[in-house]
Amino acid sequence: MKVDAKWVEGMAFDIETGTGHTLRIDARPEVGGQDTGPRAKELLLASLAGCTAMDVISILKKMRQPVESFRIHTEAYDTEEHPKVFPYVDLVYEVNGEGLDPERVVRAVELSQVRYCGVSAMLRPAVDIRVKILVNGQEQPVPESILALKSGA
Repeated sequence: MKVDAKWVEGMAFDIETGTGHTLRIDARPEVGGQDTGPRAKELLLASLAGCTAMDVISILKKMRQPVESFRIHTEAYDTEEHPKVFPYVDLVYEVNGEGLDPERVVRAVELSQVRYCGVSAMLRPAVDIRVKILVNGQEQPVPESILALKSGA
């Protein structure tokens, strides 16, 4: 895997991936940016959400679950001291559909977090990923196997 970052101006960089996709990252005006693109840490959260989302939807399709809508919310805050890092990330899975089996949804999330999501696996040694699962608006118990994956941070 390969990514190149080319400085544009100020704090803006054009990022080109090895697969030929491009995007721009930038900083807030208060720190010299012009807000022409997302922040690097926003993309980190996007990578986490995207990786686990693809796992979960793929697993639910294989389980023949009638998913009508699926969304993942992520939220994190920087520490006050440099380097400013995320001590934790809240990851909320919202899955909706008539006839969904909540146990299968929980199992799909568990498989993603414990076995398949490489982004979660890379982040977890440094960041506590706190999981919440909602099926048709009802909170589901988070499996012990996910709770046991606490970071060493």
